[in-house]
Amino acid sequence: MPTFARRSVEEHADHIAGLLARALETETETIPVDDAAGRVTASPVGSPVDLPLFRNSQMDGFAVRAAEVADAPVILPIAGEIAARALDPGALRPGTVVRIMTGGVVPEGADAVVPVEDTSPGGEPDTVLIGRSRGVGEYVRDRGSDIRTGDVLIPAGVLLASRHLAALAAAGITTVSVRRRVRVAVVTTGAELVAPGTDPVRGQVFDSNGTALAAAVSAAGADVVVRERVADDHEAFRRALATATAAADLVLTSGGISMGDYEVVRETLEPLGGEVGSVAMQPGGPQATAAVDGVPVVCFPGNPVSTQLSFEVFVAPLLRRAAGLPARRVSARALEGDLRSVPGKRQFLRAHDDGAVVRPVSGPGSHLVAGLAAADSLLIVPEDAVELHAGDVVEVWAL
Repeated sequence: MPTFARRSVEEHADHIAGLLARALETETETIPVDDAAGRVTASPVGSPVDLPLFRNSQMDGFAVRAAEVADAPVILPIAGEIAARALDPGALRPGTVVRIMTGGVVPEGADAVVPVEDTSPGGEPDTVLIGRSRGVGEYVRDRGSDIRTGDVLIPAGVLLASRHLAALAAAGITTVSVRRRVRVAVVTTGAELVAPGTDPVRGQVFDSNGTALAAAVSAAGADVVVRERVADDHEAFRRALATATAAADLVLTSGGISMGDYEVVRETLEPLGGEVGSVAMQPGGPQATAAVDGVPVVCFPGNPVSTQLSFEVFVAPLLRRAAGLPARRVSARALEGDLRSVPGKRQFLRAHDDGAVVRPVSGPGSHLVAGLAAADSLLIVPEDAVELHAGDVVEVWAL
């Protein structure tokens, strides 16, 4: 029976990284730009056009020949008006100006724009007093001054935000090649679990793990494609597992891997070659893994804090890397006060980091979900630390 007696956090993390390596070799897909926020570009995107597409005005004002307003103030006749719309304004006649709106096509012959704030009525109909000279190119946006055709508009590996989508749309691009998201199935187990919103009887608890894991998977840049809850029933779990492995690149489970009775996940996976054992950490000691029909299955303990922290420690970094997301922020902070720890186990304490010092905000219990909700960080206590004192520097992970 494949088991492991005790692994370090690093040993188990390496084991899971190896198990998931092939599943995380993501392919690419082409999607509409309108749906691409939060996705990562798979290859560089070149601009198919010059931007701006044409020479246009940066301001509401008057398109002029700079040489003809060099001795401002000067009064010149207004030969027409150009709005920001599709048109060919023709050429600017010498000795005249054209009223122009922001974004309007600058006519041939004009080489500057005088903002309307620098002008006033000329006294005669259809004339304007240009009160200030402007040099060649002032307030004129030249074609291609932002980017030229063929230049890289968005590099590969960019997490697309609204500013990137704006650039793609401005260049007339409607689709973009992105990394395909890893498809993840979430299966929570336990006869005691009921859906939030129902009326539990004594002995039942609300299933927070399904909600938490699904949200954590999405935040790590992957897609939840299956989400199921099953009681401590072997056949029900086998059906859920079959559904999950058929649809997903990775299956995550919670509960059912300890050494007591009714451990349906352990009892199902061990005969299939699954490995069940303990990791030197708290919370989250019991851990298990398997490969079912070629799909990796990573199994977390059922206590809600253990489930969430196990995901953060072992799976979130891998999914984030596959999605092209930045790694979690890790800092060194001074302890605000003294604390004691369990020897031989790495502690992941829920904490608050104010940027200068860090302090625990909850006890170490694996059921204290309100304490985890109150935290913004994890305070890491090494396995060999039994006592730490105020001012000692510790590692802190941002949540």
